[in-house]
Amino acid sequence: MITVYGFSPSGNCHKVRLLLEQLGKREDRDYRWVEINSAIGETRSADYLALNPAGKVPMLALDDGRVLVESNAILHWLAEGSAYLPEDPWQRAQALSWMFFEQYSHEPCIAVARFICGWTPLDSPRRAELPALREKGRAALAVMERHLQSHEWFSGPAYGIADIALFAYTDVAGHGGIELTPFPAVLDWLRRVRATPGFVPMAAPDARARALIDASL
Repeated sequence: MITVYGFSPSGNCHKVRLLLEQLGKREDRDYRWVEINSAIGETRSADYLALNPAGKVPMLALDDGRVLVESNAILHWLAEGSAYLPEDPWQRAQALSWMFFEQYSHEPCIAVARFICGWTPLDSPRRAELPALREKGRAALAVMERHLQSHEWFSGPAYGIADIALFAYTDVAGHGGIELTPFPAVLDWLRRVRATPGFVPMAAPDARARALIDASL
């Protein structure tokens, strides 16, 4: 049995849930989800830190005591031997390159802008970061747009884990004040991802976070 500790409105956590749901449709992959609200410090408990000293979600745990952290590492491990990870070494490396892009050039601006808008007070000094984060987010989306003008997917010739990794926070970029309308190829790709078998949407922010997002835009 696989146990995943995650915060449902988190894009990094949703990546893992989405792949597990899609694997379940194809390969009968069972798992248990444990909701843990990182926004209110639940990942800082002694018990959780004993398993994951970084105090972050998602975290995957096996019954034999093994633990795996970092969302894209979890995706890679789960997808091994499945259609979601290319067999060809070059295509696999291309998929991994997009996953590194997601963590280095995409998530640090698009996801952080969303977090600041929805999970920090309106008077937080961190809100001064938003203009720069939005500019960097648009630059990351422009890189994706150029790729998608001549390719259908990021994982190779078929949908896979690089698409799952990039989908999560791209789909909710608007929560951070980053509009997607200037990126029509990205919008078409998002629609293709939503149409994949077993797709599940990410949980919506709660009412408090939604109100903060609305007030930030």
